[in-house]
Amino acid sequence: MLFTATTAVAVTAVGPSTAARAAEAAPRPVEAAGGAGAGPSLAAFDLSEVRLLESPFLANMRRTCAYLLFVDADRLLHTFRRTVGLPTTAEPCGGWEAPDVQLRGHTTGHLLSGLAQAHAATGDSAYADKGRALVTALAECQRAAPAAGFTPGYLSAFPESVFDQLEAGGKPWAPYYTLHKIMAGLLDQHRLSGNREALEVLREMAAWAEARTAPLSYERMQNLLKVEFGGMNDVLTRLYQVTGDPAHLRTARRFDHEELYAPLAAGRDELAGRHANTEIAKIVGTVPSYEATGESRYLDIADTFWTTVVRHHSYAVGGNSNQELFGPPDEIVSRLSEVTCENCNSYNMLKLGRHLFLHRPDRAEYMDHYEWTLYNQMLAEQDPESAHGFVTYYTGLWAASRREPKGGLGSAPGSYSGDYDNFSCDHGTGLETHTKFADSVYFRSRDHRSPSLYVNLFIPSEVHWGQGGVTIRQQTRYPSEGHTRLTVTAGRGRFALRIRIPAWVADTGHIAALKVNGQPFTTRVRPGAYATVERSWRAGDTVELTLPRRAVWTPAPDNPQVTSLSYGPLVLAGEYGDTELATVPTISPQSLRPVTGTSTRFTALADGRSVALRPFHEVHHQRYNVYWAVTPRRGRARDVAHYPFDEGTGAAADRTGTFPDAAPSQGATWEDDGTGPAVSLNGSGGHVALPAGLLSGLDEVTISVRVRVDTLAASARVFDFGYHKDTYLFLAATTGAGRARAALKIAGMEREDFVDATGPLPLGRWVHIALTLGGGTGVLYLDGAEAGRNPAMVASPLLLGRTTRSFLGRSQNSTHPYLHGAVRDLRVHNRALGASDVARLATG
Repeated sequence: MLFTATTAVAVTAVGPSTAARAAEAAPRPVEAAGGAGAGPSLAAFDLSEVRLLESPFLANMRRTCAYLLFVDADRLLHTFRRTVGLPTTAEPCGGWEAPDVQLRGHTTGHLLSGLAQAHAATGDSAYADKGRALVTALAECQRAAPAAGFTPGYLSAFPESVFDQLEAGGKPWAPYYTLHKIMAGLLDQHRLSGNREALEVLREMAAWAEARTAPLSYERMQNLLKVEFGGMNDVLTRLYQVTGDPAHLRTARRFDHEELYAPLAAGRDELAGRHANTEIAKIVGTVPSYEATGESRYLDIADTFWTTVVRHHSYAVGGNSNQELFGPPDEIVSRLSEVTCENCNSYNMLKLGRHLFLHRPDRAEYMDHYEWTLYNQMLAEQDPESAHGFVTYYTGLWAASRREPKGGLGSAPGSYSGDYDNFSCDHGTGLETHTKFADSVYFRSRDHRSPSLYVNLFIPSEVHWGQGGVTIRQQTRYPSEGHTRLTVTAGRGRFALRIRIPAWVADTGHIAALKVNGQPFTTRVRPGAYATVERSWRAGDTVELTLPRRAVWTPAPDNPQVTSLSYGPLVLAGEYGDTELATVPTISPQSLRPVTGTSTRFTALADGRSVALRPFHEVHHQRYNVYWAVTPRRGRARDVAHYPFDEGTGAAADRTGTFPDAAPSQGATWEDDGTGPAVSLNGSGGHVALPAGLLSGLDEVTISVRVRVDTLAASARVFDFGYHKDTYLFLAATTGAGRARAALKIAGMEREDFVDATGPLPLGRWVHIALTLGGGTGVLYLDGAEAGRNPAMVASPLLLGRTTRSFLGRSQNSTHPYLHGAVRDLRVHNRALGASDVARLATG
């Protein structure tokens, strides 16, 4: 019988002194500390029980570990000491740790966590020693706080008066967020390095938080939670699980933000416009809250959030957010930029998915997403040429984004961090990400009666499991190759080996192959699930898994003509060196060819030139491209939509029978001025809402409409197809310069493409307007005559996709005026018509 891991294993892994500290630090079981808790089905191995072998993950960890030992703790402690009046001669840090930046102090918390993880993962006492010195210095600052006029237990690099501002309704830059990082670092020091002093300092901080929040009314506390507070609920609940002190859980639950929780509990996606990492961190704390209380609502909130973000808000590399904000669900191409996918978001999403999987091991998709994001974003965030493991803040996905040499506060989006001039939140989470790669490679069952070892990730490593002394080594060059080999190198016993079969295998059309001791093993091997091999194991037994791979093109949800390319779990990126791209390039999928002598490199034709493609995580110090336009097959020339607006009442029908009705809004009424029925627009809210998808799949188009403009107002739209104020195709009756303008822009473009007329649309009479786009040329026609031309259009209408917000008489930008006038006879044609055809339309 194989038993669960104990501190005896840590003795062989990291030495007696470390094991003793680990035993001292061991968390109390949920049942003992939390009463009516709900423990997970699986347990994670301690970092000390898993060793990484040579791989890109180990290389990244070494670089980060070098920085952990290099960085001067006294420089980070400077603002802590200065805040409480202790002497300090250290040089201040720059970036987000500068003495005048509100978030100062957060990096010290990340450093504590990184040092604790590095100590556990390597057994090297240098990390524990530096962590202990740092904790002792923080304890000294905490003891000095009352003499400086602060409440006992207060510990921060900024004065306590910031919390007075927060409670008065102000919005200082995230004071609880910073405290959370420090508290989480102290907890990690206690858990992973056995530091008793860290636990005492943390308890004092928790008592301060209890005293600070207890007097606040529920309404006032909920208002306070609108300012980013990191994972205060998470760290306080986990502290409760360690100590059993109900005060910690009571304080933690005050940080339950109902404005976020209530819609999720009801299964609603109301994330659009919310700051992504603010919300993700709040949700991370719901899983330990479920463990501590047994209230299933917490777990349901966590699962709904994870599922919603992964399925409807995530980009090709696994990350989420644009400009740090969630958009409406499934808007991806329409929200590409150089500031997509903040890396902190994915750091927290992986925490959340990992924790959910421990409770719901039947949901392999949690670990599928974990693997995908780990390879394509988190491994990729670090500069492999940096001795200190510098990382980027964002993972930009607009055409020809790049990761480049470091910069300070306010530097370019793709800049790497530095030693002392950055200290962004992603600099901090990078210290943790790259020291804990081993924490999710393997999990184990908590049921001693039916022991199971879960193999979640295919990373070269060795795991030491249980009192039976079983050691399993994983040897693989995955994902460069689609094969991994597990060998029992020591020990024996009966248990089930459960190996994840990634969901992406289903896209290959082939079946994963499993062998035990060189012989095919007959078991169900289903993509998106775990294959089980249960037997009595002994030293020398082997399991080999071969995963078939092929190149897969995945359409974006908001634009099926824009795709990303993957090979196995790897997103492939085009290498562009120093070449800038004005817009998303058009690729020929049929031209994709493997590069001879390589396993994961390809070439393809994009915009008429050969482009090298390689795994995204390998592309650094140059421009790259991840999303590609694919030219659609041409059908016959035709109107894809035609709304005559001749009903005279109710909604307006598409006479092609393809699309739903167009809906006049309040303020839009039917009229007949003697020229026939039309929809009148009042200029103060009246407009016509058009169905989504009118322009989808069109690489050239003609949009024509008849309009009467009764009042000229700059930026009032005749039509506007798009998603938001950064992705659109519009026609304005006039601009501030006094010209009618048609313009096309996709969010990531630096400037919009436009076609200007020589003057505004005429007032008080019906005119026929037509805009043709195709082959890089845009032409604007007025009553069948050319009124403006741009022969150097950068973007194609193909990039617009489904255009979920499309209007007559209204702009994507809510600050623009509505059109005052009337409209009729809207046509969308799937070709860029020539002048004679447009003239016939105008007179027809």
